[in-house]
Amino acid sequence: MTLATYREKRRFSDTPEPEGSSKKGHFKLKFVVQRHAATNLHYDFRLEMEGVLKSWAVPKGPSMDPNDKRLAMMVEDHPYEYRKFEGRIPDGNYGAGMVEIWDEGTYEAENITGKQNDERVLLAELSKGEIKFILHGEKLQGSFVLVKTDHMGENAWLLIKHKDEYAVQHYDAEAHVSPRSEVDKYLESKKNL
Repeated sequence: MTLATYREKRRFSDTPEPEGSSKKGHFKLKFVVQRHAATNLHYDFRLEMEGVLKSWAVPKGPSMDPNDKRLAMMVEDHPYEYRKFEGRIPDGNYGAGMVEIWDEGTYEAENITGKQNDERVLLAELSKGEIKFILHGEKLQGSFVLVKTDHMGENAWLLIKHKDEYAVQHYDAEAHVSPRSEVDKYLESKKNL
């Protein structure tokens, strides 16, 4: 997937989303999780690789409970600048709805040995369909894995928290939303129409 697909789906004269380009961060790899009230409320999980954000739509949101296997549908790459995007995508545009940052931070490959490069390891794992990584966010911490699963569709993956010191039981991403978030205000306004 490339930024060409991202650009084909959007009319930048109508949407505040960044047109963006491939761009490498300065030091550590970045991740972001955006809460997105589109046709359905979901969470967009994005990992920086190759100067873009590899992206998965997670309907139930990420979990810190290792017993939860969250469906994560891989979608088109997003530009690096998208990691800071919050706002309303107007009706009639792809992904119309409200977007807010739910969590962000840095991340690294879990399986690094010697002088290996994080990004090279992550890209090799991506191509094999199993990415193991450690998140350093405000809400998401510790070891996770994204595993491709063929029996649920071509782009279907599972996002799973590993058992570590950050793991908890019975996690609900919605319980960790800022009070009166912009997405909640948007959803409320849609109910009143």
